[in-house]
Amino acid sequence: MSATRRFPLPLIGAFLALYFIWGSTYLFIRIGVESWPPLLMAGIRFVTAGSLLYGFLRWRGVPAPTWQQWKSAGAIGFLLLSCGNGGVTLAEHIGVASGVAALAVATVPLFALLFAMLWGHRNTRLEWAGVALGLVGIGLLNLGSNLQASPMGAALILFAAAAWAFGSIWSRQLSLPAGPMASAAQMLMGGVVLLLGSALSGERMSQWPTPAGWGALAYLVVFGSILAFSAYGYLLKHVRPAAATSYAYVNPAVAVMLGIVFAGEHIGAPECLAMAVIIGAVVLIGLPQWRKPQQALTR
Repeated sequence: MSATRRFPLPLIGAFLALYFIWGSTYLFIRIGVESWPPLLMAGIRFVTAGSLLYGFLRWRGVPAPTWQQWKSAGAIGFLLLSCGNGGVTLAEHIGVASGVAALAVATVPLFALLFAMLWGHRNTRLEWAGVALGLVGIGLLNLGSNLQASPMGAALILFAAAAWAFGSIWSRQLSLPAGPMASAAQMLMGGVVLLLGSALSGERMSQWPTPAGWGALAYLVVFGSILAFSAYGYLLKHVRPAAATSYAYVNPAVAVMLGIVFAGEHIGAPECLAMAVIIGAVVLIGLPQWRKPQQALTR
């Protein structure tokens, strides 16, 4: 069987978008929050991306979501975007390095494995070993100077990872619109919640955003949201959760490299060791679910 038949081009493209585009979004969030209030920026990002994608799909004749689908999209959008992405954006705003934020979010597959138990998933010994190793990695990560200097940032990042994992698992049980319309509806709903959070928390623009701030927002809207988030929604429907969350193998390395080169960030020895341990844990968790790739890809 050819590689193209086993791994269709849409799947390959979706994985590449998650691995490399999402790895770069941590740097662009870091750049963006230097000009924008964090919740306001995240809210504008997702409302804009969701509106553009929704309008395009409706123009192409895609049916509007039903009331039940809007409710489901609201629940998943709140978990993935309002809590997940919003938590990451807040953490980077208060000083967590973009590479460290990506590394902490690499714990999503660990949380996903635990939450999958709520729907009857039985963990293997290898998966439990991965969870245990991942907990060690989280401990090492918190020993680094980056998160020690910002306990609130550490709490926000881990909360964001847990919310994202729960939303990813729960989304497979809910009635959501088909294809990219699910992403559009989730971004609209999650973005509105973020804008409400911005207003209620009293965020204000102190000055006009810089060109870099506008550029970061545009990149996050087009590439980080419309393209990569749609790819993630596609993968959640076509592969097992561990495969869909396998971007956690690559995102930290991409984010760390970009943060060091373009933002002058410093990653200490504890964070480097934590990266190796956490990625090793994610690999252990993924191994049992990758042993039969053809079955996973045709679900």
